[in-house]
Amino acid sequence: MKGGVLTATTFFKAHHISRGETIAQSMKDRFDYGQNPEKTQDGELILAYECDPKTADAEFLLSKAKYKAVTGREQKRDADVLYYQIRQSFPPGEIDAETALKISYELAMRWTKGNHAFFVVSHIDRPHPHCHIYYNSTSLDNTRKFRDFLGSARAVRRLSDRVCIEHGLSVIKNPKLKSKGRFPHYGAWLGGDKPPTFQGRLRLAIDAALAEKPVDFSAFLRHMEAAGFEVKQGCGGAISFRAEGQERFTRLRSDTLGAGYAPEDIRAAIEGRGRSPRGRPQQRGKMSLAIDIAARMQQGKGPAYERWAKVFNLKQMAAALVYLQENGLTDYGELADKAAKATDVFHTLEWQLKGVEKDLQTNGELMGATVDYAKTRAVFDGYKAAKYSKKYLAEHEADIQTHRAARATFSRVLSGGKLPKMDTLKQERQKLVDEKKAALADYKKVRAEMREVVTVKANIDRLLEVTGGGKNKEMER
Repeated sequence: MKGGVLTATTFFKAHHISRGETIAQSMKDRFDYGQNPEKTQDGELILAYECDPKTADAEFLLSKAKYKAVTGREQKRDADVLYYQIRQSFPPGEIDAETALKISYELAMRWTKGNHAFFVVSHIDRPHPHCHIYYNSTSLDNTRKFRDFLGSARAVRRLSDRVCIEHGLSVIKNPKLKSKGRFPHYGAWLGGDKPPTFQGRLRLAIDAALAEKPVDFSAFLRHMEAAGFEVKQGCGGAISFRAEGQERFTRLRSDTLGAGYAPEDIRAAIEGRGRSPRGRPQQRGKMSLAIDIAARMQQGKGPAYERWAKVFNLKQMAAALVYLQENGLTDYGELADKAAKATDVFHTLEWQLKGVEKDLQTNGELMGATVDYAKTRAVFDGYKAAKYSKKYLAEHEADIQTHRAARATFSRVLSGGKLPKMDTLKQERQKLVDEKKAALADYKKVRAEMREVVTVKANIDRLLEVTGGGKNKEMER
């Protein structure tokens, strides 16, 4: 499309069994990576269709056993595709992680046509929003499998572009294929048309390594080596890194990489104190759940983490008490009632928003079908005039199939009603877009209020559990 700018990039891959692992292990390891709580806001940024993300590996495996029983067909162990993965990445600042999750869910639904179970995760461990889609290669009815076809990566990208256009997002201008039919990873466009500098790549790699929560500095260095960086330790504790293709080492210090990237800053971030490499506080200013220190210590956290966690819990409890005072809540029952009402209002708005999004999806399908119908109508009329000639069909098969697909969409969506006019569809879409913007603003506000009061209640519950005694009595204190 002319005038296009940077937009969502896509990556498509068929996953086979990993060498030296069972089928179950291969899927579980990769699914656990996708559902990492540190990357998905403790699992809040996960959506699923016809499966439970926590047991998706077992469900996918069971479907393959059913497929063998139903069809009697079985592929060679190493040749069988366990599942497919689509990664969709967006430029930083255009949308947030939750919006990206919804767009990728729509992409997954339209790509699989609802015939395959899948789950979608949105990750927040990179500067740009990006989502991973994992869908079962076996269909829901266990009678067939999804087959990778020539140009599948291009087809995913085209569908992604269409979904982005419908949501008012930008589009790619003349994307170029890399090897094996894959489109460029988002990093190829990071910060403009030029690839990131070696220093920029090093900063991103450090952020990614710290996001994996290494237990100590040595583990951090191992993460960097696994990311493809050569590590050199000099005299006086100096640490330097060199990427593949880089001529000279880059030293780990703040005057080279920026504030927060000195060795002492990295060690502070690993130990759970100080500030993160980008200069942001490690804990956000919003209300957060208190930490179960005993459980975390059993996971091997050190004394430095315990000291930090105690201070963090005190701050969260103080913030909870301030919230109670500001809102005039002196009775536990009032707090519980406020939390329940806030949750109900949130879910009501959530369903309203989903209804508008469903109408938008239907509108987009009708617009696409209307365009396809108009473009191929003359060809299909010629097909009828030729009395459905096989020769004519062979010459115009693509257009005839497109025309039939458009008519099938009309039949499914309109239920025999009149064909829509494009102007009417555009007016309806604009109205729905305005409704969604208004609903989304209310939704975000109510969600923030709900999260705050629910978090306060959870922290108060923890406080009462620790101190003991009647809840109302403790609330008065």
